[in-house]
Amino acid sequence: MELRQLRYFVRVVELGSMGRAALDLDLVQSALSQQISRLEGELCTRLLQRTPRGVVPTEAGAAFFREAQLTLRHAAQAVRAAQQARLSGSVSVGLAPTTASVLGLPLMQAMQTRYPDVRLHMVESMSGHLATLLNARELDLAVLFDARLQTHPDAPGSRMWQVQPLLSEDLFLIAPRRDASPRPAGMSLAALGDEPLILPTGPHGLRSTLDAAFARAGVVPNVTLEVDSLAMLMAAVESGLGSTLQPRAAVGRFPDAEQRFVLVHIDDAHVSRVNLLCSLSEDELSPAALATRVVVRDTVKALVDNGDWPGTRLWHHEP
Repeated sequence: MELRQLRYFVRVVELGSMGRAALDLDLVQSALSQQISRLEGELCTRLLQRTPRGVVPTEAGAAFFREAQLTLRHAAQAVRAAQQARLSGSVSVGLAPTTASVLGLPLMQAMQTRYPDVRLHMVESMSGHLATLLNARELDLAVLFDARLQTHPDAPGSRMWQVQPLLSEDLFLIAPRRDASPRPAGMSLAALGDEPLILPTGPHGLRSTLDAAFARAGVVPNVTLEVDSLAMLMAAVESGLGSTLQPRAAVGRFPDAEQRFVLVHIDDAHVSRVNLLCSLSEDELSPAALATRVVVRDTVKALVDNGDWPGTRLWHHEP
């Protein structure tokens, strides 16, 4: 027995007509009649008596009508109670600078809309630092990139984390626009042996992904500068000190990115950065943190589906 069947039955009795009730409920009359018949079948008794002027409840129907009205009132009261008892508390979320440039504001807006009484603490930092904060229980959840966590969630430094792949990002060679040398639309890592690169250091997720990819390609990268700040790294690239390898989100905070940089897609198969939603274990997360984890996933999906996070693929959409 379903609440909608009770609602249908009550409305039929109130209006005294199957046809009028169907119009009021925006249903086809045959569908409404079928639902009432199912209800009568489940109860093994006739609830309505058809007359030339419409329908009237039988004795059993009149008794059921009173209880159905009471049940519907209780259900409505339960909904109101749930809406009034809004989720509260605090939750801390860590995002790397590239991720924050795309996800940060939409996530804050989504949390404000869904859970206005939850106090959100956002932290932007390099992924290696976020992992340290997560292990120290100074964050509830973070989006990280270390590829080892994808298959080994119990890897060193990830004590009992919950790890959920979110999406993968294509990588691009990002060079200064002032560089006059022509660039193809795409290239492989093998062609980057002499390219002066500016990269983050080893403890951070993107660097571990790139080091593994270069090793598979049999290339020793020409890393001329290591910078653990996206703002400084992109400033160094724009000034002509070298190029970098990053997802497209790295230029997300540059409205005039096309005038500042040249982006060349890295064409190697399986060379991408996987965004992993990492959180403390289920028994350590508050209700607010559990709800925020759902909002993060929903917001990521909406950004990808709407084309607002270019160069990405949702994890479950990948072949």
